[in-house]
Amino acid sequence: MKLTLVGRLVDASNGTFLASDEDESLWVYKPVAGEAPLWDFPEATLGRREVAAHALSEHLGLGIVPLTVWADGPLGEGSVQAWVEGEPTDTIALLRPERIDENWLPILAAEDEDGAPVVLAHSDDGRLRTVAVFDALLNNSDRKASHLIAAGAKLFGVDHGVSMHVDDKLRTVLWGWAGDPLSDAELALCSDVASLTAPLAPGLDDDEWEALRRRAKALLEAGTMPMPSGRWPGIPWPPL
Repeated sequence: MKLTLVGRLVDASNGTFLASDEDESLWVYKPVAGEAPLWDFPEATLGRREVAAHALSEHLGLGIVPLTVWADGPLGEGSVQAWVEGEPTDTIALLRPERIDENWLPILAAEDEDGAPVVLAHSDDGRLRTVAVFDALLNNSDRKASHLIAAGAKLFGVDHGVSMHVDDKLRTVLWGWAGDPLSDAELALCSDVASLTAPLAPGLDDDEWEALRRRAKALLEAGTMPMPSGRWPGIPWPPL
């Protein structure tokens, strides 16, 4: 793959670029050289986690994560993810309390800049629930609304650089099903991951893949959607 830089995504916390390939297809390119060091993640591994997230999504047949590969681009090696033409999801929102009905699952109560009450909520949407199970397996530490893209009836998840840690770091806005029983299909996903015998992608340590299997086994044993641990902030900031 030969990449040409098209522009920079300036809202990203790390160096993130829009690039095109020989066929003029667009990609999101995150070179290792642009990664900002984090105190709790090994240095120069965020792109590898992006690739691992796609590999897990594909292994489970979920199609949540756009095609993501490891490539050598104009600024060096890094993750390269297919650009998705879509819109921000409307399944996660800040709503007035009176708008919360049976279609919405409230997550937390807050106040807006004028002191009026609002509720962070997400819809009771099967696509979101599948993402929530995927994130629990992946140990995603940054599932906010802006990391979901609606493309027609499809919902894609992006920005998985802070995932696959050995410690429990699940941080998400999708807590509406916390403690609910896992469905047979969801249990089957967990069973599949628990029985993995080899890494799905290169670049991460064996103990990080073993931690993935442990999370799957823990979900199987509990039989329920995870609850916030209380040992780590449960919701990313900002949540939208």
